Amino acid sequence: MSKLTTFESSDLQILSRELQWQGYFKMVKFTFEHKLFAGGTSEIISRELFDRGHAVVVIPYDPVTDQLILIEQIRVGAFDHNISPWLIELVAGIIEEGEDPADVARRETYEETGLETLRCQKIMSYLSSPGGMSERIDLYLAQVNASDIADIAGLSEEGEDIRVFAMDREQAYQALEQGKITNGASIIGIQWLALNYLRIRQEWQSHA
Repeated sequence: MSKLTTFESSDLQILSRELQWQGYFKMVKFTFEHKLFAGGTSEIISRELFDRGHAVVVIPYDPVTDQLILIEQIRVGAFDHNISPWLIELVAGIIEEGEDPADVARRETYEETGLETLRCQKIMSYLSSPGGMSERIDLYLAQVNASDIADIAGLSEEGEDIRVFAMDREQAYQALEQGKITNGASIIGIQWLALNYLRIRQEWQSHA
């Protein structure tokens, strides 16, 4: 079986990184060269990178009622598309410098749904848009009690206005298939649950 990855970080040479813009997020310009699949080294390449830090996404799931907890909030990234800018999503939050991602997952679940996390386990990490953005997503699964959800949640000082609701797992799948969920991280999380929920429920029951 051939190797999945041909090159490593050592096959890349970063010649410079220049800060182009700094606000809530920042833009950095990289100049670099790298080894080529056909042999030799590339020409010098320049690329701008949107550096927005890293984040957690949480799948709040109640195995007793077989429900997902979803949220709805306004998103600036949806303003220029022919869709409602209020998106249906899973819980998510930015990981600040020095924070433990699992702690962020539990905190964001409480802030955005009003729910305490009974179990919290990491599923995977992935790069959300590596062609031009540095963000890494840490995806977590959280066991919650769906009967305790808040109706409205979020931190007013952060401009959050979040509607919270429980949805049967099968209904969430249907919403995905019907194009009602358009947030990439939420699509990945719900699809992961579709593949793994039977195993997860068995594991949680065996450790109850």
